[in-house]
Amino acid sequence: MLLWIAVLTSLPLLTVYLLERTRYFRFKQYARYPQLSPSLLWGHMKALDAVMGQGDRRRHIDQVFLEVDEQLNHPPLFVVDLRPVLHVICVICSHEVAEQISRSTKALPYSVPKGNSMDIFMPLMGPNSLLSADGNEWKSLRKLFNPGFAPQHLVSLLPCILDKVQRFIDILDQHAASREVVSLDKPCINLTFDVIGAVTMDEDLRAQCGPSSQSEIVTVFRQLVETFRADGGTSWDQFKVRTRLHRQRLSKQLDTILRRRVKEKHQEWQTRASTDTKKSRSVLALSLEGVEHLDPDTLDKVSDQIKTFLFAGHDTTSSMLQWAFYELSRTPHALAAVREELDQLFGPQSASSTDDIRKQLLSSRGESLLSRMSYTAAVIKETLRLHPPAGSARTIPVGTGFHVTLPDGQSLCLDGMILHNCETIIQRDERVYGPTKDAFVPERWLDRPGSKDDSSGIPVSAWRPFERGPRNCIGQELANLEARVVFACTLRRYTFTKVGLGAIRRDSEGQPVLGPFGQYEVESELFNIMEVTGKPVDRTQMRIERT
Repeated sequence: MLLWIAVLTSLPLLTVYLLERTRYFRFKQYARYPQLSPSLLWGHMKALDAVMGQGDRRRHIDQVFLEVDEQLNHPPLFVVDLRPVLHVICVICSHEVAEQISRSTKALPYSVPKGNSMDIFMPLMGPNSLLSADGNEWKSLRKLFNPGFAPQHLVSLLPCILDKVQRFIDILDQHAASREVVSLDKPCINLTFDVIGAVTMDEDLRAQCGPSSQSEIVTVFRQLVETFRADGGTSWDQFKVRTRLHRQRLSKQLDTILRRRVKEKHQEWQTRASTDTKKSRSVLALSLEGVEHLDPDTLDKVSDQIKTFLFAGHDTTSSMLQWAFYELSRTPHALAAVREELDQLFGPQSASSTDDIRKQLLSSRGESLLSRMSYTAAVIKETLRLHPPAGSARTIPVGTGFHVTLPDGQSLCLDGMILHNCETIIQRDERVYGPTKDAFVPERWLDRPGSKDDSSGIPVSAWRPFERGPRNCIGQELANLEARVVFACTLRRYTFTKVGLGAIRRDSEGQPVLGPFGQYEVESELFNIMEVTGKPVDRTQMRIERT
């Protein structure tokens, strides 16, 4: 009886204590930081949901953050409190601040660690992934795989890449002949999956073949990635229990397939080790270097690296290809310029078939031709500026004492938060990119003698789709090489016309309406949704024609 009296007596005190603690966390802990108006019960979830409700709820969370940034009058960073459902996120909007997070320091030699910011992607990449590793573990893995992505080695992969691109062209030819509207995401994803399959596993995964001929790795991987897609719902859908269970089942199925394939490859390479004079530099071969016996722990680690590279190596490049085809389709001066460059390098389109382009790229001057594709490189860079596939998230534990200096000289401690370098905001900063910040202007990246930063006069830290610092993307050179080859073979061969979202607006006489920055205006904006990284919402519906 006395115990119950004590409990009942203490309840009001406990309630008051919890209420005061909640008030502190919601209204005082981050009071100095720019933020939306918080709610005692919901933190920023209610306010963030209100912003999401102002447009299509499927749009990528980085697009929502961009709108929050505008509402807050473009602060260098702002806080989003999603406790207790998720973490407190500090969204970084300034390239100067982002650089402080990604750079190496004496206290953090490999930059701010990933920590638990990658937890949601564990089923896709595994607990041993290079992307989630920190400290010396990350350093060892990066050193191990660097030879597989060295520029000299990547150039040696040109024959393989060209073989995969030829399949891609055959598929686009079929779509052009049918004159039907097609989703461009499937051929782009399958192309990049075939390339990374060769780079990662020395294997033809046959992603561009029919479903019955594709490797089971492709089938299961695609199903697993789809569980992260916010199609028909919101970005919160990926947290549903049913979705998570389905994701775990597919992850286990993929692990089983990959472990079996690793064992087969290991035995195959062990058998022919004495006769092989040329060592493979695939991710799998590098992972197995010096491994005599495959114990379960090694098998798990190797499988996780394969999953990581298969995903990271196909996902961002396929998205970039889709957005580049789209942006060029509505930017006539840019399409004309890139075609003119290709004519100058490879000869006029009428005389340079894909077979001829292939011969030139495989000749002794192939590397020189690729390096001289300056306008094409600007197209790639501008596409990644406007449509970065994802931001970069890091975690700072409480007690680290990690401070950043804002452009106005103010110092803020970011301990205990997920730090999200939001490229979507950073790369559309009007202070850097001016009034054309939302326009597709490849020319901004061309040489401008006398600039103080990079050749364009834009601070190098203001373009970061592959992130910067020691943890920048290991595969960025492969993505650039692959894209240049694809564009060399396709941009003069086809005309792409967007259908549905993003379709060109026409005047009363049926002519396209040209906007102030040299792009055709559109009926409605095409936007990214979440599928681990950003993907065009309608899978890029296009009509393809032979030129």
